Amino acid sequence: MELIKQFIDIFLHLDKHLFDIVQEYGTLTYVILFLIVFTETGLVIMPLLPGDSLLFAAGAIAANESTGLNVWLIIIILIIAALLGDNVNYFMGKKFGGEIKKRERILFLKREYLEKTEAFYEKHGGSTVIMARFIPIVRTVAPFVAGAGSMTYSKYITFCVIGALLWVPSLTLLGYFFGNMDIVKKNFELVIFGIIGFSILPMLFGYLKSKFSKPSAA
Repeated sequence: MELIKQFIDIFLHLDKHLFDIVQEYGTLTYVILFLIVFTETGLVIMPLLPGDSLLFAAGAIAANESTGLNVWLIIIILIIAALLGDNVNYFMGKKFGGEIKKRERILFLKREYLEKTEAFYEKHGGSTVIMARFIPIVRTVAPFVAGAGSMTYSKYITFCVIGALLWVPSLTLLGYFFGNMDIVKKNFELVIFGIIGFSILPMLFGYLKSKFSKPSAA
């Protein structure tokens, strides 16, 4: 229970914790940010690490001149981290996706999830990879499913790069330009909840749509 409380505290006060990290580790903060983004995007078993909120907080911290962090260097490093993570995830899906199809489930990955996501890929094409980049949890699972499914790497990597180039700069610069406003600093928890809420809206909409469309489909 104490571990959960610590995780929630870190999640909601990323700005303060990142500032403490910068004060203690200096330029090694770049490495720490890289590892967090790489893990969140690259390991399908770690979907709950902060993603959108971390980018926003990193931008806000970089705007504080006393930290010595360069926002453009952060953006470049985290784009690389996101791309490397996605590639690891894709090839893990390529290697282990067949095992999931043979079984009902492996860990929390059900064969049903794989089949539904493959159908979504077939319907929406490569744009699915871009859309998934902005949705927590889905962002972690989508590359794995793309590798396990029928999407070729040449097609996947194109949309993967586009997604990373849209995701990292947009949220990092949002934090850079607005994160240090007094109203944002005083209500950082609400801002984080807002970012999370906005991020899961597509997932919530999709769930409600599928739930209420079942009677008519039947």
